[in-house]
Amino acid sequence: MTAAALPSLQADDPQSIRRIGDFLSGYSLEATRPKAADIEALKASAPKGTRIYLSAIAGKPADEVVAHAKAVRTAGFDPAPHLAARKLASPAALSSLLARLNGEAEVRHVLVIAGDSDDAAGPFASSIEVIGSGLLQRHGITGIGVAGHPDGHPRIPAETLHLSLAAKIEAAQQSGLTPEIVTQFCFDPQTIIRWIGRVRDSGIENPVRVGMAGPAGVSTLLRYAARCGVKASAAGAARQAGLVKHLFGGSAPDAIVRALAEAGRNGRLGDISAHFFSFGGVDTTARWAAAAAAGRIALDSQDGFAMTR
Repeated sequence: MTAAALPSLQADDPQSIRRIGDFLSGYSLEATRPKAADIEALKASAPKGTRIYLSAIAGKPADEVVAHAKAVRTAGFDPAPHLAARKLASPAALSSLLARLNGEAEVRHVLVIAGDSDDAAGPFASSIEVIGSGLLQRHGITGIGVAGHPDGHPRIPAETLHLSLAAKIEAAQQSGLTPEIVTQFCFDPQTIIRWIGRVRDSGIENPVRVGMAGPAGVSTLLRYAARCGVKASAAGAARQAGLVKHLFGGSAPDAIVRALAEAGRNGRLGDISAHFFSFGGVDTTARWAAAAAAGRIALDSQDGFAMTR
């Protein structure tokens, strides 16, 4: 699937606004250590049942992981904790964590990643070993996310990344799990579109949650980009992610959202949806996404859009 050229954009295009709303329907959020106030605020800004991915952090105890997942579930959302393979001390530790997540927070979905540690704390050196362990299904997990990297990885060649992605999806499907791809955030919509095209060309048709940085200050975005190995510059982040012009300060992904909504028209990119990293705050990100999904936007003549109310 070669990515087609985007249609010319118009500042007054109701169909484009509708496509943006359709693309944002069913978006997910990613949070690191959401506070009780953050989760409470989400009740007024995010649709009930929104999937909230909970990032893995070095040294984060199991009690905290379970507590966050339980708070998210109690608030009416769908918690999906990250499982970092190299941070798992043993199969018993993974089994215990999964039992608590499922039993106390009704967790059904997890995102399985390798983790950024050079050395494994236990027997799991990669995410595919966790997927193939049988422990996920044993503890009520039915769906998993696997990582995609549109912008590449600082230490892993692109071809290796693609082969690994295909292998993880196949392993999940053979294990009776339903896999989806959740991508690292990227600031360039054309890079994302080309990457999805290559994934589809290779025969992978699984849903893709496209990672984008939610509204945040440019300096905050650059800090996270450096930490996550995402290609970015101050000028590039501001230009490619778009500038919020009314309700929020800093940079927002309006240009990326609009480009993906247009490129995905008529299903040309397969099953794609938005996944927002809430670097500028969970509630701020959810309010921005809700306003855009509801069409409370004014289109730019060149790329993105601005909030109107």
